[in-house]
Amino acid sequence: MHNWWRVGATVTADETSLPDGFEALERFVATWAIADLAERDAMRGSSTPDQRKAFYSVASGLLEPALDYLDGKPLTALSDPEQRLMNLMLSLAHVALAQEVQHEDEAHHAHFRSFLPFTPKA
Repeated sequence: MHNWWRVGATVTADETSLPDGFEALERFVATWAIADLAERDAMRGSSTPDQRKAFYSVASGLLEPALDYLDGKPLTALSDPEQRLMNLMLSLAHVALAQEVQHEDEAHHAHFRSFLPFTPKA
């Protein structure tokens, strides 16, 4: 499923809130706090280079604090704000490959991702 509905979506403050200290990421929640692996991949593929760069430039600087914050918390017990932070960091993993490795070749490589389908949970 594609996340086209996320871009520019109107969401409430409760749906975008993150744990204290991560306010700089709030503007990316509606687009990048994606729970599903295949949807994160689709968002990476459908986003523009500028969108990926903007998210990466903010999120990469908060990766270590986010992982420190989330470390030791049971995944099944994350609050909604904590789960959104986790989902942002998972999206960052997708975007980092595009930003750090593939650069201008991202569009070319995106075509080949279609041959590597994600399988749903059994």
